[in-house]
Amino acid sequence: MRLTHAIASLSTLALASAAALVGAASEAHAATGLPAHFAAPYLQIDSGTANDMAADTNATGLKYYTLAFLIPRSGCTPQWEASGDSVGAFASQINAVKSAGGTVIVSFGGAEGGELAQTCTSVTSLTAAYANVVNTYGITRLDFDIEGGTLGDTAANQRRNQALAALQAQNPAVQVAYTLAVDPGGLPSQEYNVLSDAKSKGVSVSAVNLMTMDFGNGQNALNDAESAARASAGQLASLYGISTSAAYGRIGLTPIAGQNDDNEYFSQSDAQTLESFAAANGVQELSFWEVDYYDKATGYAYSRIFNQLTGGSTGGGGGTGKTGQITGYGSKCVDVAAANSANGTAVQLYDCNGSGAQQWTVGTDGTVRALGKCLDVASAGTADGSKVQIYDCNGTAAQAWQHQANGELVNTGSGKCLDATGNSSANGTRLQIWTCFGSGNQQWNVPR
Repeated sequence: MRLTHAIASLSTLALASAAALVGAASEAHAATGLPAHFAAPYLQIDSGTANDMAADTNATGLKYYTLAFLIPRSGCTPQWEASGDSVGAFASQINAVKSAGGTVIVSFGGAEGGELAQTCTSVTSLTAAYANVVNTYGITRLDFDIEGGTLGDTAANQRRNQALAALQAQNPAVQVAYTLAVDPGGLPSQEYNVLSDAKSKGVSVSAVNLMTMDFGNGQNALNDAESAARASAGQLASLYGISTSAAYGRIGLTPIAGQNDDNEYFSQSDAQTLESFAAANGVQELSFWEVDYYDKATGYAYSRIFNQLTGGSTGGGGGTGKTGQITGYGSKCVDVAAANSANGTAVQLYDCNGSGAQQWTVGTDGTVRALGKCLDVASAGTADGSKVQIYDCNGTAAQAWQHQANGELVNTGSGKCLDATGNSSANGTRLQIWTCFGSGNQQWNVPR
């Protein structure tokens, strides 16, 4: 993973004694299994970022995180890259995630710090080091981000796979994920060879997490990500002798949230479209780089969007998770004017026509979405008559809606109802929010 903004300083904490590690393992909360489809963004963890998990969970309902990175301190001893802390650090924050029904994935490697299989040259000792991480934190999945010079270290790659096969023989509950760079045309040969060797060594690879980022070709990052996913699904189907559909079930997709390290930008709208792509194709995991530096400033918007794959809920609630037309006054449909996906485009009533401008997803997270954007109260207004538009999904209360049993669609940020202006059902009637009073121009049928 690209670590342009990685924290370079390392603490000088002493190594924990073997007795302390045993104690930490005994205190670890029971491991929580991962669902078939989930979001687990990367967090570059240190003492300053560890509490972001709780903040993100509270804001979005997301409860799975990939913690980056364990790198070699020396020999067979790993440390957390951003702080130099030993295995066992951040256990309280990890246990809090598990107490809330979630879990973490611990990731080894990354772009800059090296990987334990390079410095730990004994397969037996490497197996023990991996087992110690599993036992200390009470987790069931390890992720291996293999890139840069590590990718070409054939001896280390083979040693790692031998150790992981041994680990899974000892503890069949352990899942292995490989995070690998990808091109729009699929996995390059070196990355593919890592997986091929894992297969030959008997490693059960639960997920191949594709780094859909930094393509460097000046093209649309979203289009490149979808192209890479399609091509890689075909490669994995061939490698493992499974259907393309089953191959998607082993794929993870990991863009950078926002500005990439090259000239590409992955927007919240792109994230929403990629989530829809992932859901439609049965992708196992969505992730992104990285919670603290990239997503925290957005109010955890990318976490909120990707957590829809998990079926997570936050904010408004009252959603169905279904997509279709929203009908209302005069049997007209809620419509995005001129099918324009630009921020600020008016939302109106119009004759139902089945177009994409009338296909709304009423999310379980409180959002109502069409054309990759969210139904939004302009300028986060709360006054009667504040107009409704579409806008990039940003997790604010202006985009949180709750459908009531009486048909009202309430904006929870203002406590007011979606309303057809002027009690009109004419084509082009602008929608707004207004004090709820139960009239026909405030009653809506949502997809179920």
